[in-house]
Amino acid sequence: MSTPHLITDAHLESPDDFYEALIETHQGLSTEQSHALNARLVLLLANHIGSLPVLREALAAARAA
Repeated sequence: MSTPHLITDAHLESPDDFYEALIETHQGLSTEQSHALNARLVLLLANHIGSLPVLREALAAARAA
């Protein structure tokens, strides 16, 4: 079985709708609350991905951007 890799090509079914939902989720939050929401979201999505090698690739890609 091959090790999964980070998908960096466009992969969202509806990226504009996701972006809109993300922005709406932050509406009315303080900066501190917004940062906490982002941290919880990262942890939820990391748990969903579940692969440490993929998560390490994502961390490196995000850091390099």
